[in-house]
Amino acid sequence: MNNSTLSRRAFAFGAVAATGTLAACGNGVGGRGPGLIDARVSATLQEMYRSYPNTRQLADKANGMLVMPLVTEAGLGFGGAYGRGALLVGNTTVDYYSVTKASGGLQIGAQQYAHVLFFMTEQALTNFRRSPGWAAGADLEYVISDQGDSLNADTTTALAPVLAAVFGRAGLRLGATLEGTKYTRIIP
Repeated sequence: MNNSTLSRRAFAFGAVAATGTLAACGNGVGGRGPGLIDARVSATLQEMYRSYPNTRQLADKANGMLVMPLVTEAGLGFGGAYGRGALLVGNTTVDYYSVTKASGGLQIGAQQYAHVLFFMTEQALTNFRRSPGWAAGADLEYVISDQGDSLNADTTTALAPVLAAVFGRAGLRLGATLEGTKYTRIIP
């Protein structure tokens, strides 16, 4: 076995271990199912609209929104994240999703946050719903910056098919990582 094989196995083991640990961090795993997720989604939207009023206009224009009320992320060398949420179309829950992330690199710490994806075109929403596991990519435009500042919707964001708002951060996580986020439909 060469070093690259060992490194890939160590990364995979670390990511699985970190994600398993995160599952026990109060993010709704093994919780009361859809009722708990729906209550958290509602509270998250109320907080987002109160803290960032311009997001209400985006919500009104969006074809659908994926609301992830609580994502727990931790890392010590290897890391991961997990959370559960709901896809809303016309203010009605149509599906439930989980979000998972594995990361490796120089990192230490833990944090929790909420995020909402706004699907601004019917095509973006359809692609998301038809995907067996949708991965967030570099084509996302952010409407709330890392500092929590609310950004105005302008021509750039108005034309983006998917917009993201990340807010409500708690905890401290330091370091640069190489990470990917995947959304998968679940039955809570």
